[in-house]
Amino acid sequence: MACKNCNTALDSKINFCSNCGAKTIRNRLTLKTIWVDINEEFISIDNKFFKTFIHLFTKPETVINEFINGTRKTHISVIQYFAISLTLVGIQVFLMNTFFKDALDIDFPFMDAFNTSESQKNNPFSSINLEQYNNYQSVFYILSVPISAISTWIAYWIAGKREFNFTEHLVINLYYSAQVVIITSVLNILFLCLGINYYVISTFVSLFTFAYLFYILKRVFNTRFLETLSYFFLVMIAFGFVFIVIMILALIFGIIITLIKKA
Repeated sequence: MACKNCNTALDSKINFCSNCGAKTIRNRLTLKTIWVDINEEFISIDNKFFKTFIHLFTKPETVINEFINGTRKTHISVIQYFAISLTLVGIQVFLMNTFFKDALDIDFPFMDAFNTSESQKNNPFSSINLEQYNNYQSVFYILSVPISAISTWIAYWIAGKREFNFTEHLVINLYYSAQVVIITSVLNILFLCLGINYYVISTFVSLFTFAYLFYILKRVFNTRFLETLSYFFLVMIAFGFVFIVIMILALIFGIIITLIKKA
C-alpha cells in the first residue's frame, strides 16, 4: 500500500508514514471515522488543542519555546492555533449579529457630534461604527499580531535581550493573541447570554489581555517581576510608537484617496 499524502510505499502493518508522518488510512470514509477524527483533534481532553490551551496558562514558555526549537508533536502548531481562534471569532460575530444586535446599538452623543463636525467631513474613517468593527474583528486581530511582534522585538532589542529574532517574536505574539482571542470570544458570548453590558465585557477583557501579556513575557523571558514590569512598559511605549506611525501612514493614505476622488 502507499501513503495517501506523499505516495511513499508502506508496509500494511505501519500506522504512520515514515516519510511525512501522516496517519495511515485503511477504511472508507464514514460518519464514524469523521467523529473519531473530530474527537481526537478537538474534544478529547488529552488532545493537543486542550493541552495547548491549558499549558498556555500553566507553562506558556514550554509551548512557545518548544515550537521555536522545533518540537511539533506535543502541542498544536501556532498557525493552527491562531486559525482556530479566528474561527471562534467568526462564530462570535455571527451570534452577535444574529442574537445580540442590541448590544451594539449604543449611542455616544459626543462621538456622533464629533463625527458629523465640519473637520470630519473628509475623514474616510469617520463613518466606521461599532457594528462594522465587530464584523471585521478577524481582520483587526490578524493585523494586530505583526504590530505587537514589532513592539516586543523593538522593546527587548533596546533592553539588550536579543535571544529571539523577529520571527520568533512573531511566534510568541501569535500564541499570545490566539489565547486571548479564544478567551475573549468565549467570554463575550457567555457574558452577553447573561445580559451583561458589552462595554463592561470589553473593559474586563482589556484588563485581562494586558495582565496576560505581562504573564507571557515574564514566563517566556524568565525574568523577575520588577524586571518584567520595566520590559512591559517598554513594550507599551514601543506599541504606542508603532501604532502612531501606522495611524499617520493611514491618515496620509486617506488624504491621498480623498484628493484622488476629488480630482
